[in-house]
Amino acid sequence: MSGETMSNDGRNGLRMHFVNGTIVTRDALLNGATITVDGDRIAAIDALDGTPSDAIDRVVDLGGGWLVPGFVDTQVNGGGGVLLNDQPTVAGIAAIGAAHVPYGTTAFMPTLISDTPEVIAATLDAMDAAIEAGVPGVVGAHIEGPWINPSRKGIHDPAKFRLLDDAMIELLIRPRKGRVMVTLAPELTDAASIARLVAGGVIVSAGHTDADYETIIDAVGAGLSGITHLFNAMSPLLHRAPGVVGAALDDRHVYCGLIADGLHVHDAALRLALNARPHDRLMLVSDAMPSVGAVDKDFRLQGRLIHVEDGKCFGEDGTLAGSDLDMAGAVRNFVARTQADVPAAAAMAATNPAAFLGLSHERGALAPGLRADWVALTADLKPAGTWIGGQLVAGRT
Repeated sequence: MSGETMSNDGRNGLRMHFVNGTIVTRDALLNGATITVDGDRIAAIDALDGTPSDAIDRVVDLGGGWLVPGFVDTQVNGGGGVLLNDQPTVAGIAAIGAAHVPYGTTAFMPTLISDTPEVIAATLDAMDAAIEAGVPGVVGAHIEGPWINPSRKGIHDPAKFRLLDDAMIELLIRPRKGRVMVTLAPELTDAASIARLVAGGVIVSAGHTDADYETIIDAVGAGLSGITHLFNAMSPLLHRAPGVVGAALDDRHVYCGLIADGLHVHDAALRLALNARPHDRLMLVSDAMPSVGAVDKDFRLQGRLIHVEDGKCFGEDGTLAGSDLDMAGAVRNFVARTQADVPAAAAMAATNPAAFLGLSHERGALAPGLRADWVALTADLKPAGTWIGGQLVAGRT
């Protein structure tokens, strides 16, 4: 890709003309467009053909590729050599976010793997401080466990597990600057506690759970709105015991995350989810570990060595330990493995997670009034450039 040098700092009416590619806006697919940015927002998107006018500040040749909304990742455990559990600080969150920006992630939920109440509190405070400090892309925090089922623990440390109590609920519902998401096992709590969390503004998702179908449906009735990494670490679909997977595929409203790395979920299961679920209720997630964007891939998780090889993160016993996946890779894999079209996969990486988080008024689409966050992808869906607030922050175009 090639383009002229930007003539101003991305403020006060910057006009960028994108050519030789497909621009995925909220309402249409455009072969060429001028996007006007005012402040950090999209002021206008105009479909144009031919040579851009002299009023254009920058021309970006997409090289036969794509311009799609910036990716919104609801499950980011680490990146750039940093694990959130080890550094639940502003600096740690900033380092994780910076590691994912080159791969098109413009908004993310730093995710804490099951830990102590003290670390949970520190993570939520760090999230607030990171947003206050203007760390790019931070929109909240995802607390994954420790209220999960030992029988579906995955790589989580069962020594950290506990039941959800009043003190923790009070901590989680405390007013925050960003979204708070929790992953829990509904069978280990009750509908009243889930309803209390939801009433307090917490986004509740089921994960690492052995719940039966009826328990999940009851939890959805209480306000649960997500399924964390569908198919992984949960009761499977059986014809007389539909389990969590059966409830997720049957319900039309709950949002389901998918790890499309070719390791966590078989291609046929990805296609099954795509065919069974409303497409606007599927979300791609990275479940990324510190290896993403890091030179030294291996890392430690709560004292355990995690080896990373050929994109796979695993403990000494072979248990999968998150992923070495980035969001551009998730989009690329999902398209290749399911034959979904690029706009649909981009929506699963941006539009749908933004809606899940209640941020559709801010993010998740290319449309006037929303943040000027987008990513350029090559024709083979490799990341080529990331813009946050209308400013190029990664890649060369």
